[in-house]
Amino acid sequence: MPAPDETLRSPAARSDFGFEVEHRLAETATIPGARAEANGGPFLGRTGTISTPHGTIRTPAFVPVGTAATVKAVLPESMAELGAQALLANAYHLYLQPGADVLDAAGGLGAFMNWPGPTFTDSGGFQVMSLGSGFRKVIDMSTVAASAAGDDDVATGKERMARVDDDGVTFTSHINGDVHRFTPEISMQVQHRLGADIMFAFDELTTLHNSRGYQETSLERTRRWARRCLAEHARLTEERADRPYQALFGVIQGAQYEDLRRRACRDLGAMDFDGFGIGGALEKENLGTIVRWCNEELPEDRPRHLLGISEPDDVFTALENGADTFDCVSPTRVARTGTVYAPDGRFTVSNARFRTDLSPIDDDCDCYTCAHYTRAYLHHLFKAKERLSATLTSIHNERFVVRMVDGARESMADGTYFEYRDEVLGRYYAGRS
Repeated sequence: MPAPDETLRSPAARSDFGFEVEHRLAETATIPGARAEANGGPFLGRTGTISTPHGTIRTPAFVPVGTAATVKAVLPESMAELGAQALLANAYHLYLQPGADVLDAAGGLGAFMNWPGPTFTDSGGFQVMSLGSGFRKVIDMSTVAASAAGDDDVATGKERMARVDDDGVTFTSHINGDVHRFTPEISMQVQHRLGADIMFAFDELTTLHNSRGYQETSLERTRRWARRCLAEHARLTEERADRPYQALFGVIQGAQYEDLRRRACRDLGAMDFDGFGIGGALEKENLGTIVRWCNEELPEDRPRHLLGISEPDDVFTALENGADTFDCVSPTRVARTGTVYAPDGRFTVSNARFRTDLSPIDDDCDCYTCAHYTRAYLHHLFKAKERLSATLTSIHNERFVVRMVDGARESMADGTYFEYRDEVLGRYYAGRS
């Protein structure tokens, strides 16, 4: 394992960022007979506080996604009211439109979108994969014969729009077809101008289609890019010393391979990152195992962000295996199709059976939507193709996930986590239709 490179240390301004562990799940479990292990080892779940220049994040926490500096169809003020502690935007999309220079002039992402709390930007690494191959982040390998996929494959009906080399990525804009170039240095320059409190290092996200050989090559490429990101981050932090400190998280790849995941964690864990993102293609049934591999290796004193989950069973699995924060677009994405979360499972409010249902989505939900509107009204909005439908269902879905994770954090602290988890999951999946 290489020794940390002292030349990559960030300036003293990083004192604006910090992380403190408060409770550990294994220490607070008081229910008789509660399982003491997860995926072959002790539970790694914990509560804590991330400090940033724009406020604190009590963890574990769900971070809603506002890809283009907006949570789709929802006002930033509404996100604050429903309990969101931080928001995540995408560097790739904001680089293309409106441009990082615009956000920089506005005072950064939070000021630009009128969000007073902490912000994240991801590096654009996901777009490298999705534009390059057209595949989803999580690929159902049961539908792909082992011999059917290769390192240069593109999803059916898709065109390759990105090419990766050892120095960076050349890609075609999905907006107007212009050709652009991202390198680790450019990603850092873009993200510094975007001004989020927490940024992610530029990485290459592989798919489960890729061969073992390509995974190894890509992992080494991501390691080298991580060091380049740190060096450029240190330079820019010093150059922009009048701006609030922006934390930099390294991104862990390695797909489904234990040795590669652990190697990535040891390599990046030895570098001077402020925290870590656990990324890459994950099969649902292996999510907890892979998160555990990573968190057994990563430094205890730095936060860990899991990229891209929000289903209740995935959330609890991730929390038990040491994830501190996580994000996902799913709550608003499914809301725009009429699907809403409820304690007894998801349902689609635009279905005919809700046309005359004058009850709220959830009688026990404290969100704005449930306090003021009925299932029948929401059904009407979707049938009438009114845009308000997306706003009201998105508010509810975001509140549902935020509230669920808040409950998990509180129950970790007071020793009732296992009871809480079993009640939530037992009801949600028993009643899901």
